Amino acid sequence: MAAQIGRRLRKGAATTAVAAVAVAALSASQAPGATVDDEGRSTTADSQPTPDVGADDSATGNSPYYTDLPPLNSPNPAPTTSSTVAPGAGGTESGIPATVLDAYKRAASRLNASKPGCNLPWELLAAIGKVESGQARGGRVDANGTTITPILGPQLDGNGFALIRDTDNGAYDGNSAYDQAVGPMQFIPSTWAWAGKDGNDDGLKDPNNIYDAALASAHYLCRFGWDLSSQDDLDRAILSYNNSTDYLNTVLSWLEYYREGAHEIPDGTGSLPGNRSDTPRGEQRPPRKPSTPRPRPSETKPGREPQLPIPGRPTTPPTGTPSTPTDTVHHLEDAGTAELTATAGDAFAETISTRAETRTGKAVGKVRIRFTITGDTDATFTGGENVATVLTDASGVAVTPELRAGEKTGTFTVRTAVVGRSVAGVDYTATVTARTADALARVGDGALVCPAGGEFAEQVQVQATRQGAAAGGVAATATLIVSADDPSQNDKGPYFKDAAGNAVRTLGGLRTDANGRLLLPKLYADDTAGTYLLRVTTDGGATLTVELTVEAAASPTPTTPATETPTTPTPSASPSA
Repeated sequence: MAAQIGRRLRKGAATTAVAAVAVAALSASQAPGATVDDEGRSTTADSQPTPDVGADDSATGNSPYYTDLPPLNSPNPAPTTSSTVAPGAGGTESGIPATVLDAYKRAASRLNASKPGCNLPWELLAAIGKVESGQARGGRVDANGTTITPILGPQLDGNGFALIRDTDNGAYDGNSAYDQAVGPMQFIPSTWAWAGKDGNDDGLKDPNNIYDAALASAHYLCRFGWDLSSQDDLDRAILSYNNSTDYLNTVLSWLEYYREGAHEIPDGTGSLPGNRSDTPRGEQRPPRKPSTPRPRPSETKPGREPQLPIPGRPTTPPTGTPSTPTDTVHHLEDAGTAELTATAGDAFAETISTRAETRTGKAVGKVRIRFTITGDTDATFTGGENVATVLTDASGVAVTPELRAGEKTGTFTVRTAVVGRSVAGVDYTATVTARTADALARVGDGALVCPAGGEFAEQVQVQATRQGAAAGGVAATATLIVSADDPSQNDKGPYFKDAAGNAVRTLGGLRTDANGRLLLPKLYADDTAGTYLLRVTTDGGATLTVELTVEAAASPTPTTPATETPTTPTPSASPSA
């Protein structure tokens, strides 16, 4: 592949950026001393493939990919509706089918909203999509983004490819003997099982749908907290997709090319690559179709019936071939993990520790352990992922990143497995409890008084705390009760109103805000005067009772009729005698 890059660059005036990327990546890939940290990440600044990364620990299973390189001519300026592209100007190759392009841009937008620190460019998804499937075979997708016909890589039977026996019973690839990379972004079934996403919000996770596959690729490339604006992390992310220096260089070339300019073309009109990494240069052939598993040459001897590999059974290295550490693992053991309990929204105080051991109980270092969160939960590992792959240390122990509870309460399971080998694992049960408060206090101390038939001028507000700190997100209930000794609901006195304006005297489903405060709705009073009690309770047992007073309506002052003072009639003048 390096020779191909050299030949292409010598053909003419290569774009400086493309040449620089290809040469820099090729040079960096020769750097010695690549190491891996406790999460399986390269700790050096080189782009060398990690020797101990198995094919089944990559997105594609290190399946074949298209090796065609972008044109040497810059794609700029991109064609417009009123312009044409001159032959050889790169316009054909810079065109990306409309639905496919939309899927890349939508996936990058969603990813960068949830993980802004990753700095994922949509052009990287386009580069990988080009190399993996020729942009879904030139955009042969339906209106929903699903490929018209399935896109399958060759079966990974160890015959010129990695050996990955069936993990999905043929559900995705139709092959119950060996796995095959599936869909426009070429995920192998075992990776899709944990990395799959629903990119078009139809409730399904389909590797054959470009929206689902593009979003899954985006999250896959941004795990481990990688920052793709850093060349080191960018290289690591690409190599994790397919552990090959040639693959890295090819993707980087397309990434730089699309960054120079790309444009939308109609679905189904994209150009198709002609060369694949498993095809001799100059020869073109379609991907191998699934076939009956056949023995490798080394498994067949003259005069002896060929012995077919048995699905699910680990292979035995040929005599004289050194075993990898993974081959020696017999089982996994818990390495002292304490009880896993956390309050909703908080981090678990404990991490999970698992030890890889041989049949005799000897620790095995440098083995990849995959931890997968399963069950009805929104708990995640650091970075928002539900899967973490960790390399065992010299004592054979792998420790997970921090585990953080989500908002869903209840139990879930963290399942362990050895990457590349089927052995007995360990299941860990974790519990998420509801947020609680141990104290409630009223905010404000003014008297709560209301005339009969009126409404209270002041709304009741409370403050919830836990161990003196604000307790946000705590569930609460407010009830107008009969008395301090009788917490049953009162049937008279103050009340709340529901959405229809009806009187209600119990409100459930309340929750304190981030500062631990809860403002209750306005209270009203019926025509019964008296002193009443409002009781607020929270998860955790905190209780607050507030006194409410309903005053009788003032009686109108009776009007007393005015008393008339009798008058003495004035005697009339007597007639004179």
